[in-house]
Amino acid sequence: MPWFVWLLVAAALGAAEAFTLTLVLGLMAGAALVAALVAGVGIGLFGQLVALTAAAAAGLFLIRPVVLRHMAQQPLVRDGSDALIGKRAQVMQEVTATRGLIKLSGEEWSARAFDETLVIPAGAWVDVMEIEGATAVVYPRELLP
Repeated sequence: MPWFVWLLVAAALGAAEAFTLTLVLGLMAGAALVAALVAGVGIGLFGQLVALTAAAAAGLFLIRPVVLRHMAQQPLVRDGSDALIGKRAQVMQEVTATRGLIKLSGEEWSARAFDETLVIPAGAWVDVMEIEGATAVVYPRELLP
């Protein structure tokens, strides 16, 4: 029952992958599953080792780089408060380096000026540069290049 041994190897590698999160051991577990399948069909040890090697090489040299590249990319859709960055807002109460109030996406937000030397009057339009907790960091639209 060599297929059962390969299944045990695959389970052990899969469990180890859960702790390392490198994707290497997970791909090796997949290769061990391929070897178990080959063993289950009745092919000998040499065929099992060839299947294991081929599946491991394919996983490590073809699949892993693609997965790592996708994991490193920034998400295309921003959500939560990150989605508010770059939006336009109107100043409700004067915005300074320490305090202020803006209307952003239909809600009132506390705000502070991105440039600490600026005082932005009520009624002015601003762009949200970043969000720090519950405070929007803003810059006036007229001064943008």
